[in-house]
Formats: sequence, C-alpha cells, structure tokens
Amino acid sequence: MKIHILLADDHPAVLSGVKHELQSVPTLVVEGLARDSGQLVHLLDTVPCDVLITDYAMPGGANGDGIAFISYLRRNYPDLKIVVFTMWDNPAITLELAKLGVHSVLGKVQETRQLISAIHAVYAGAQYFPHDPANGASTSHARGARIGPDLTKREIEVVRMYVSGLSINEIAAQLNRSKQTISSQKSSAMRKLGIERDADLFRFGFDMGAVTATEVPT
Repeated sequence: MKIHILLADDHPAVLSGVKHELQSVPTLVVEGLARDSGQLVHLLDTVPCDVLITDYAMPGGANGDGIAFISYLRRNYPDLKIVVFTMWDNPAITLELAKLGVHSVLGKVQETRQLISAIHAVYAGAQYFPHDPANGASTSHARGARIGPDLTKREIEVVRMYVSGLSINEIAAQLNRSKQTISSQKSSAMRKLGIERDADLFRFGFDMGAVTATEVPT
C-alpha cells in the first residue's frame, strides 16, 4: 500500500521538516510541495494525491486561503482527503472545517506521529481530531495548543487576514462585509485576547506563524 501525499505550507522549513519525517514511513509517498494555494491547485491537477496536508493560513496565493480556500477544495476536489495542519487551533475554526468535510485538523504543536496516524486514518475513511470539534474537548495538553478559545471563526479570520498584511477595507471586500463590521470584529478579538495595540496583535500573529519576525512592528 502506498498513500500519495501533497504538502502545502507557506514556510519552507515546515515543508522540508514534514517531508523528511513522512518519507521515513514506507507507506507514504510525498508527491509534491506547495507554498500557496495557486501552486497547490496546479499540483492537484497534475499529480496523484490521496491525502492533502495543508496549512490553514497561506496568504498571497491565487486561490486565497483559510475557510474560503478549504471550501474551494471541497467543491472542486470532493473525493480528496484533507488534513489541515495549523497553528490556528481554535474550536470554532475546527468545527467549521469539520462541517466543510475536512477529515482531520491538527495543531502544529503536536508530535509528527499524530500526523502520520491522521494520514492513515483519513486514507482509510475515518476522521481524526485530537479534540472533539463539537465541544472543543481536547486530548492534547501541549502548552499553547489552544489559542483564543472564545474567539469566533469570523474573528479569527479577520485577525489572521489583518496580521498577514491586509487592510480593513481589503478584508471587508474579500469577506463581503462592511468595513465597520470588520473593524468591530477585529476590536472584539483584540479585547478577548487581552491585546490593546496593533503591534501586539502582529506579535500574536508571529507566534501563530502568520507573519515573519521582520513584519512585526516595533
């Protein structure tokens, strides 16, 4: 048995590290690497893939990222088994991804062996969630594994897009909401996170892997 895999992540070190770990497993074959949604769609159209392992936040790609891109994948590749591998580990996001038909959501703080188990589980037709997406009950006790559990999925999307470099107006256009609504959701998220300054919000994004160190305002 060989399971054909595609990896998508906008951090080259993550791609390299995960590929190295997976290649040591005899049943797994890494068919390609993508750093954004556009590259991933091209690979999906050209190489075999049984299981996709993709980051949640990959800004800059031709097909977007986050919930919108996962929805695109489910519509256009309905038979594809998807494992979302992300730092944005939040019950609201996990539940939304599960509703879309994602087969597994894993936090990057978890061990590689869990990712390998998830690949085999979803390939066999099962779901693999370290915590129940319906109630957020976690089986993982890694420090920092859960971020902002009180944030709604829309608040997380707004924060993620904002720290990736989009303006309030650009986020409003992409999400088809008013700029007042987006600004309110950003403010609500910051309040729940105990953050008062945009600079601290960018630092939060850096901790989550959404921005690089050079993009964090001082």
